[in-house]
Amino acid sequence: MNGTPPVTKNLLIINVLFFFATEVLARRGIDLTGLFGLFFFGVGDFHIWQPVTYLFMHGSFSHIFFNMFALWMFGRILETVWGGRRFFIYYMVCGVGAGLIQELVQLFSFLHAVDTGVVDYSIFAPTVGASGAVYGILLAFAMLFPNEKMFIFPFPMPIKAKYFVAFFFVLELFSGIAVSDNVAHFAHLGGMIFGWLLIVYWKRKRYGGG
Repeated sequence: MNGTPPVTKNLLIINVLFFFATEVLARRGIDLTGLFGLFFFGVGDFHIWQPVTYLFMHGSFSHIFFNMFALWMFGRILETVWGGRRFFIYYMVCGVGAGLIQELVQLFSFLHAVDTGVVDYSIFAPTVGASGAVYGILLAFAMLFPNEKMFIFPFPMPIKAKYFVAFFFVLELFSGIAVSDNVAHFAHLGGMIFGWLLIVYWKRKRYGGG
C-alpha cells in the first residue's frame, strides 16, 4: 500500500472493512447485504441509500479480490493524473450510474414479467459490488492511455488498453443479452457509459464547449 494515493487507499480499506463486517455479522444473524445491497426499487427491501452503499458490498472473496486488485492497479494511476477529488467524483458517478442502469434493467424485467405472467425472480436479488465503478475506471484508463500495452492472462501477447476495454464492453453487452447468470452485466456497462459521459463533459467544460 506504500505509494498508493489516499483516495484509492481509503476506498480499498473501506471495501475490505465492509466485506469482513458482512462475514462476521452474518454469523450473528445480522444481514448487512439485505440492508446495504441494491434492491429493485419496486420491492420493500429497497432503501434510498442503497445506490451508494451497494458499491461497498461484495458477495465472495474472489468478487472483492478482483475488484480491489483492478481498483489498486488502475485507480492509483487515475488518481495521480486527476487528483483525489476528481477521481473520487468519477468513481462515485460510475458506481451510482451503474446502479441506476441496473435498476432500469430490472424495471424492464418486471414490466416484461407483468406482460407475460412469467416472474423473473432475479429482480428481487440484491446487486452488490464495486464492479460498475471498476469498469468505469478501466474505460478512463483506456481513454487516457489508449495505446498503453497491457499483459492480460491468458493472452500470450500484450494488448493495447483501447482494444482491451473495447473487448470487455462487447463481452458484457453480449453477456447481458444472451447469458442468464447472476452477474449484473448491464451494471458494468452502466459504469462505463456514465464514465464516458463524465469524461466528455469534463473535456467540453475544459475547452469551452458549453
